[in-house]
Amino acid sequence: MNTHVPRFEPVAQQNLDWLGTEPIPASAYYDPAWFELERQAVFRRSWLQIGHVCELPEPGSFVRREIEVAHASILIVRGKDLRIRAFHNVCTHRGTQLVAEEAGRQSSFSCPYHRWTFSGEGELVGAPDFEQFHVTKADCALPAIAVDICAGMIFISFAEHPPVLREWLGDLAERLEALPIAKATTFTEYVYEIDANWKLTYDNFQENYHLRFIHPRSSGGGTGPDNPFGYPARYGFHGPHRTQTIWVNSEAPLPSTATQVAFGTAMQRLAAQGVTATEDGRDYFALFPNFFLFGSPAQHFSHMVMPINATRSRGVFRLYWIGEDSSASERFAREHLMALTRDVHSEDRGVIEAGQRGLSSGALRHIHFQTQEVLCRHLYNEVEAAVRAYQAETAAGIT
Repeated sequence: MNTHVPRFEPVAQQNLDWLGTEPIPASAYYDPAWFELERQAVFRRSWLQIGHVCELPEPGSFVRREIEVAHASILIVRGKDLRIRAFHNVCTHRGTQLVAEEAGRQSSFSCPYHRWTFSGEGELVGAPDFEQFHVTKADCALPAIAVDICAGMIFISFAEHPPVLREWLGDLAERLEALPIAKATTFTEYVYEIDANWKLTYDNFQENYHLRFIHPRSSGGGTGPDNPFGYPARYGFHGPHRTQTIWVNSEAPLPSTATQVAFGTAMQRLAAQGVTATEDGRDYFALFPNFFLFGSPAQHFSHMVMPINATRSRGVFRLYWIGEDSSASERFAREHLMALTRDVHSEDRGVIEAGQRGLSSGALRHIHFQTQEVLCRHLYNEVEAAVRAYQAETAAGIT
């Protein structure tokens, strides 16, 4: 009987030639002028994943998000009608920010300066001595921001007329809604700030070329003799978005006993809730411009990288769950799986920041992507296309 197992074959360059092979301008990863173009062309025009409906469980629930790249503070509120809305966190009297708390529940929002008060639907409901003003209350509603939901995930857009979210997500919308995140009721969160450009930070999680060198301890079943760099089994391209399917070494040594227990407990909990692995369980979904979601039901995490300035970013890891802990074992599983995620990220951080210091020195005119760093190239191509379109519109007086 033939027991030969075919060797792993990475995706061939000929299947990716349409993305190009040329070097990438290094200045795109540190130049403030290019970052300003990205700010206008990408982050003020795209749908941005900003939260999850489980954060707004009842009428009056709200969260505040600081979006430095848009120079904005945002309130996301569930109204009395259960609808989720997004507003600029700014009083329409003289601009004072309404809310300092990160999250909470309240029926109205009052400005600390002059006590103008707004409903959860954004209406001005009261203002001292308002008859002395020369406007109507309807003219003073909170400035709204486009908001939509897919798979329980809340997206906002600063664009005046953004595309329909599901159309923008394309064929990925239905796949996302089949994942556990669509039913999630809670999450564990890890927030960090890093001295690195958002693309440089994001790219670290789009390529596996570094696994062998940065993660020899934690890469586990992600590498093996037939695939020493842990290259993905396949890539997918979906307009501005992309996917990759991770390769798993079936002959990898078993993880630690604690990790086996954590994954086992998580899977038992999911099975009891009727959640099973899907065809997308080994896929990373990279949504343009700055959001990842891993389809694995046991370690179902997202990672968002938001720019602060040209060379500093904020990242948010979330591990999503369905239902509350019902035992110490389930609590252990959640904490252990998040600890694993943080451990892996801690191995990345130093080299990402070292890369930023090198690029910011101006020593390089270009950087180079190999075939299996194609997702990094695709992101740059999409960003550049958005910037060029914005520049063309600006030159034509369209924007």
